[in-house]
Parts: sequence; structure tokens; C-alpha cells
Amino acid sequence: MTELKLYELEGCPYCAKVKEKLAELDLEYESIMVPRPHGERTEVEEVSGQTGVPVLVDEANGIDAMPESDDIVEYLEETYGGAS
Repeated sequence: MTELKLYELEGCPYCAKVKEKLAELDLEYESIMVPRPHGERTEVEEVSGQTGVPVLVDEANGIDAMPESDDIVEYLEETYGGAS
């Protein structure tokens, strides 16, 4: 079981791309919804230093806060997809 957390926003296409990869790899994760106004996204800003989403946290592998959906999808595939 993984200790993945995904900071996301309802209706965010970049978040949806990450969620599709998580589902494809059958990974369990904790979804943390952030407020729509950037000024209210204090939790994700504390974790990642920025207010954009998605942000992935993977404590088991030392990932404190990974932004950018393409980077997250690539990381998930390399780490959990069995790619060589």
C-alpha cells in the first residue's frame, strides 16, 4: 500500500490526467481538494511552495511535493508501472 497524497482541484484537467494514471496503475491515494481561489490554497503552498495543482506527495519514496502533471505521470509510471 502506498502513502500517496494528491492535492487537486475539482474540474482541473491536469489533475484529471494524474488521476487517470493513478487509476490505470490501480494505486490508492488520498485526495486533498484545494480551494479554487489561489489565495486560499495555504495547505498546498505550505507543502510545495506554490499554489498550483496537481501536487503529488509520496512519503514512502521521499517525494515531499512534486508539481506538474506530466512530471507526476512520468514518475508514477517509472515508480509503480513496472517500466524498466
